[in-house]
Amino acid sequence: MKLLSPPRLSPEEKCPYIDNQLARHEFFLATEVDSKEFNSCLERGFRKFGIYFFRPNCQTCQKCLPLRVLADKFQPTKSQKRVLKKNKDISVFYNPPLYREEIYQLFVMHSKIRFNQDKEKTGSREDFIQTHFTPSTASVLSEFFLDDKLVAVGFLDLSVEATSSVYFIYDPDYEKRSLGIFGALKEIEYTKESQKKYYYLGYFIEENQSMNYKNQFYPHETYDWNKETWNIPPK
Repeated sequence: MKLLSPPRLSPEEKCPYIDNQLARHEFFLATEVDSKEFNSCLERGFRKFGIYFFRPNCQTCQKCLPLRVLADKFQPTKSQKRVLKKNKDISVFYNPPLYREEIYQLFVMHSKIRFNQDKEKTGSREDFIQTHFTPSTASVLSEFFLDDKLVAVGFLDLSVEATSSVYFIYDPDYEKRSLGIFGALKEIEYTKESQKKYYYLGYFIEENQSMNYKNQFYPHETYDWNKETWNIPPK
C-alpha cells in the first residue's frame, strides 16, 4: 500500500441518511493497495471511492452497519428468482474498469431520475472519472446489455476473498425490471464463480427504507463496531 495521507477524521456534517444526526468519517488516501490489504480494510468496515478510503466514525451513532453476503452459501428468495427470470434476456459481462462516455451518460440519467439531481449536483465528467476510474485496488465493471444497449453498470472492487459493490447505475427507462436487485444477484453469482466468499453491499441502516433491499440477501453478516466482529443477525 502506498499511503498518500494518514488516517484522520473529517469535520462533522449533516447525516444524509438519518434526520437530526451529525456524521463524520475516518478516512485516508492510498494507491497500490494489494488484495490482502484491501481485504483487511473491508473486514474493518472500510469502503472506498477511487483512492479515498473511509468508514463511519460518528460520536453519537453506530447505525451504519457494514453488510456482506455469504456468496458461497447464498440462495435467492422467490421474489429474487422472479427478478432473475424477468431479466433473462439481459447479457452480463465483466470488463476492465476503462472509462467510456456512455457510462458517464448513464450515470447522469440515473442520478437525475433516481435522486432528482441536476448535472451540477451529479458532478462533472472529471469528478466521475476520479471517483470511479482512478485505480487503487483491483476492480472490474459489471456491464448489463439488453440486445446491444447498455442498460446498467456496476463498479466492483476485488479483494483476496471478496468483491465489494462500490456503486450501481441503470437506465431509468427500465425501472420496472428491478435492475438494482438483478445487478446484485448477478454480482453475487460472479463472486461465487470467482471462488470468493463474500459480497460486500456497503452500509445498512435499518430505519432507512432505501436500504431495505440489502437486508433481503441471505445469509448475510453485519459488523459490530464495538466488538469488531461479523455476525449473522436474526431474521
